[in-house]
Amino acid sequence: MTKPLFRGVCASTVTPFTSDGRPDLPRIGPHIDWIIADGAQALSPLGSSGEFAALDSGERRAVLEAAIDANAGRLPVVAGTHHCRTSEAVELSKHAERAGADALLIVPPYYMAPTPSQVMDHYRRIADAVSIPIVLYHNIPLTAVDLRTDHLVRLFEEGAIGGVKMSNSEPDRICSLLQATAGKLFVYAGIDTVAFEGLCHGAHGWISGIPSMVPGVARRVHDAIAASDLVTAREWWAKLAPLMRMQFSAYHSRGEGAHWFSVMKAALNFLGPPVGDPCPPVLPLEPEHCRHLAVILRDLGYRLEVPL
Repeated sequence: MTKPLFRGVCASTVTPFTSDGRPDLPRIGPHIDWIIADGAQALSPLGSSGEFAALDSGERRAVLEAAIDANAGRLPVVAGTHHCRTSEAVELSKHAERAGADALLIVPPYYMAPTPSQVMDHYRRIADAVSIPIVLYHNIPLTAVDLRTDHLVRLFEEGAIGGVKMSNSEPDRICSLLQATAGKLFVYAGIDTVAFEGLCHGAHGWISGIPSMVPGVARRVHDAIAASDLVTAREWWAKLAPLMRMQFSAYHSRGEGAHWFSVMKAALNFLGPPVGDPCPPVLPLEPEHCRHLAVILRDLGYRLEVPL
């Protein structure tokens, strides 16, 4: 692998859409500028927050190129090149490397629920086609695939992956991976509900909703933990907890509450250059949730660009 993986807070950048549902490429640059100015240390276009599943392969290539151009080399770029078909994931990954991505973020093949050995072969084939590191996006609820610690360690030892974004609500999944590889495998907290514990265990960074909405505050938590200042870290986490709980209210209740991605786009529209609404079937955040979100963001010290 020719490039090192990043450490710190990584923002999953979003994809703005036009009124007819196409990617609104000119709005990507201002969005990325704001994310960087607020304190992100890496960018991940076309993750779940980039709504990659709503885009065809040509649109994904265009969005990634626009994001890399807008970044202009300022931060490491971890490009999402997921696909349920191995050959297409290979082609998207090769394109991302040519376009200038520093690493790849790849979720296991979704819907068909392949066996662990089939999923592992999927990553091996992609790794054979590129020279930049792959971060395996471990996301059981949206893929029905659960690679165990021993599977992930084997892929790492083979050189097929360089990191794992662990989007699992069990903090010990992060701890287990770090211990099994003596911290050599880059492990990232991939869901905000376990970010504090994961970073305390020694996770190399944080890729999730909070770093994508309020990267500056996420960085304060990350940096305080890295400096072993748990008093400060707990103070900031207490301020972030209401946002985390609101963001995942529907996710954890399986339906009731605010949708995590509606919260993300609403927050970004409040705070920075407009990024528009989610792509249906996900809808804009409901007015009552918007009012609650506005209070949370103000309590975190942000000024709202769009008044309620």
